[in-house]
Amino acid sequence: MARIVAVAVVFEALIGLLPHLRMRRMSFVSVPWFFATWLTLELPLHHLVLSIALCALAVLSKAPFWVIGVAMLAGGMHLGHFVIADRTADILVNSLDGFLSRERREALSSALKGLRRTFHVWPVAMMTPKAVRVARDIAYGPFKKRNFLDVYSAKENAGDAPHPVLLQIHGGGWTVGHKRQQGRPLMHALASRGWVCVAINYRLSPWAKFPDHIVDVKRAIAWVKANIHRFGGDPARIVITGGSAGAHLSALAALSGNEPIFQPGFEEEDTSVAACVPFYGVYDFLDRHNDRQDLSLRMFLRTVMGSSRESSRDAWDRASPLSWIHPNAPPFFVIHGRDDCLAWIEEGRRFVEELRKVSKNPVLFAELPNAQHAFDVVHSARTDLTVEAVSAFVNEVADAAMPQAPAKMKERRRVLRPSAERPAPPLLRKDNSHNKQG
Repeated sequence: MARIVAVAVVFEALIGLLPHLRMRRMSFVSVPWFFATWLTLELPLHHLVLSIALCALAVLSKAPFWVIGVAMLAGGMHLGHFVIADRTADILVNSLDGFLSRERREALSSALKGLRRTFHVWPVAMMTPKAVRVARDIAYGPFKKRNFLDVYSAKENAGDAPHPVLLQIHGGGWTVGHKRQQGRPLMHALASRGWVCVAINYRLSPWAKFPDHIVDVKRAIAWVKANIHRFGGDPARIVITGGSAGAHLSALAALSGNEPIFQPGFEEEDTSVAACVPFYGVYDFLDRHNDRQDLSLRMFLRTVMGSSRESSRDAWDRASPLSWIHPNAPPFFVIHGRDDCLAWIEEGRRFVEELRKVSKNPVLFAELPNAQHAFDVVHSARTDLTVEAVSAFVNEVADAAMPQAPAKMKERRRVLRPSAERPAPPLLRKDNSHNKQG
């Protein structure tokens, strides 16, 4: 018994130690490193409880003193992970500083204070809240199950005035994933508060090649604009979001509203959105500033693009949200974990920096310490805090986008919808000098 406890204690201490080793830049271990640290960072209280239990077992089984010491050390490391996650509240409030109204900022601070000690015994967000109804597997395009969507709405929404809409794009490296697997904490929270949330499937690689993925997202936006009123949604107030590949696609869709190149056969449809909230995304397939230096991701992107970066530079450029930045971009709230080993924080910083230089609208950025890729998939303290902050952001956007919103509020927030007459992005102009790597 003592030997089994010793092995378990050493293992628990090891997974507590791994996030401190900072091996993110070793790209050849990025995927196993993600799985080794993801739940350790997002469920620190669960690991703390386990460490305490192992310490008690070590005492009861009369294990050597070093085993008890290691168990206490493991508990200390997991407690440290929780303390760092708790700082997320202050970071999120600061990231929204100057954007929220005073009333909403105070309400957010109060809500975050109440969530800072959140502990979910069962952290997987599988069950839909009782107040929310879901209409599943609605076809929005011709590609069968890959063009299905689900609509989440509050049961009491029926007959009310139109409600703002959240469009969720799942991640999975453009090759895997499903509309029911991601974004659920955010969708459940917003749908419970009156929003209409839409989660979509889209075609996946290697069978689909870019731009098939973004074409499906655009087709889904067009469907929402034409049909969401049947579910109580407001087609004029659509916020798009997603994580990882979903962040890439949501950012690309938000920046390329109404661009015919991504709307074959439905070029005249309106695909603009009111705002975008991308989580831990990839924003520059070309990595033209060497922010990533990740050869494994470049090889992976070849499967998505169906070509190499060298042979199809313009196509890779066209797939990059960084290339579509323009002055009338909608408001953005970019969220990224500092310890992300699959989509590097440096690329998120670069995207925010370049977007802020050009956009007339707010570009907010929350850089979360100790957060790994896909942190929001489970119900953790960090996830719940982030959901509250995103809710405050999208509600501010939705309020300002209403036709009857006071002109002063619209001017203060600078929440403007993309203009259909904006100039073409640089990649469609004759001068492609911006594509040259410096």
